[in-house]
Amino acid sequence: MDAVVRMGEAAVSGTAGDTLACIGLGSCIGLALYDRSQCIAGLAHVMLPAAPGADAEQPGKYADLAVPAIVEDLVALGAGRTRLEAVMVGGAAMFSMGGSGQDIGQRNADAVRAALDGLRIPVRTTDTGGGKGRTIRIDISPQMTTVVREAGGTDALIFGEAAPVAA
Repeated sequence: MDAVVRMGEAAVSGTAGDTLACIGLGSCIGLALYDRSQCIAGLAHVMLPAAPGADAEQPGKYADLAVPAIVEDLVALGAGRTRLEAVMVGGAAMFSMGGSGQDIGQRNADAVRAALDGLRIPVRTTDTGGGKGRTIRIDISPQMTTVVREAGGTDALIFGEAAPVAA
């Protein structure tokens, strides 16, 4: 299965050879969650920091609802909640707001990290901020590789076997 995860969506897989991707992340966060021991991963395309209410029509859009929802999907697939690890990509400042405090990319990154912290899920690496969009791709395999491409750039391995260690 090759799945492109669109804005406000999430996908999970435990099948070696599957690929999950978020294309053209700007201020959105591509949140990858992994249980490497079970070869299970998920990817959410988070658009906004917080839902207007607990009964939001598309919970995957909002960090406060998307993070617990994808965790539940992963656990239902066989992932261990205490073995989950996270990678965050995106959160760019795509539009200059003149220091108005409206940097939605940074607010999205902060909200996703807060939701992960609340669930005690460690963030292993990030590629967030800046002013360019990104694409994230997860290749489901025992190595569980995650590749990021910045707009106009080349692929960079940021998580998985032979990836650089996060600081």
